[in-house]
Amino acid sequence: MNFKGLQKSSFIDYPDKICTVLFTGGCNFRCPFCHNSLLVKNEGEIILERDVLEFLESRKTMIEAVCISGGEPTLQKELVSFIKKVKDIGYLVKLDTNGTNPDVIKRLLDLRLVDYIAMDIKAPFSKYSSVVGVMVDINSIQESIRLIKNSDIDYEFRTTVCKELLSQNDILELSKEISGAKRYIIQNFKDRETVLAGQGRFTPYLREELLEIEKEIKDLFGEIKIRF
Repeated sequence: MNFKGLQKSSFIDYPDKICTVLFTGGCNFRCPFCHNSLLVKNEGEIILERDVLEFLESRKTMIEAVCISGGEPTLQKELVSFIKKVKDIGYLVKLDTNGTNPDVIKRLLDLRLVDYIAMDIKAPFSKYSSVVGVMVDINSIQESIRLIKNSDIDYEFRTTVCKELLSQNDILELSKEISGAKRYIIQNFKDRETVLAGQGRFTPYLREELLEIEKEIKDLFGEIKIRF
């Protein structure tokens, strides 16, 4: 596994659990608003898999879960075998994914290797490629959504929003395309130096604007949250 980062303890990345977050290097998207530009470019020193596993062994009395994020973890050929090792230690496993590899998601679900999936929904289907910066097979995105919605594990869909890339109508359209989901999270864009397109390029929504959107779409989902 190509690990580029490790956050020892997080109280927000796995709902109601204390988890360790592992960051894989490399991504097949080029979302200009992404704040993990170093991971997207696969830059930085590699953290060896054996060191990660040794750390997880040492923390199993303090940590309940492991979140595998990125970058895009499903690009890693060793992902399934690594998660098996994590499950053998006794951890719950959460996967963060952009949904471009439904075959990997299906295999993980079939083998019951993941307990929670968070899939980023980048845009309404009609705008996907323009928002993520590469050509996208939208059928793969739709298949991942279908697999996750029909699974028996906990999950969430989430969208990072900024005014330059997603209008309020875009967010409403996107919400209808994933309606019926158990949980949907809208994350307001936060500017920082590590944004892929550079700092100062994108504008977050006002709190009042997101609360108005929430009112319009709340009946489409089992649960909706706004992260300001």
